[in-house]
Amino acid sequence: QVQLVESGGGLVQAGGSLRLSCAASRRTFTSYTMNWFRQAPGKEREFVAAISWSGSSTTYADSVKGRFTISRDNAKNTVSLQMSRLKPEDTAVYYCAASRGWPSYAYDYWGQGTQVTVSS
Repeated sequence: QVQLVESGGGLVQAGGSLRLSCAASRRTFTSYTMNWFRQAPGKEREFVAAISWSGSSTTYADSVKGRFTISRDNAKNTVSLQMSRLKPEDTAVYYCAASRGWPSYAYDYWGQGTQVTVSS
């Protein structure tokens, strides 16, 4: 079992930045691809970004490419999402998820989510 805990959400003005973090409970963290998803009110959960177990590969949704950066620190069992040039449409609950393989098609563990609100 891997427990994931997100932090770093909050309220920010459009154009601003936030950094989300996700802490994992187990050393086997390095076995997993790590992902960020988000879910806005009334919408389905959508993929945001992913990073391979080594950190050598990353992928992003088109809507965040060039504005968001995913990174991981395997020594600290953490994955981060640096969000810049935020837009009101980025408002959502952001979740981290752990999965196997690259690319991933199934997600084994999810965090509880952290709210990001971008005001216009």
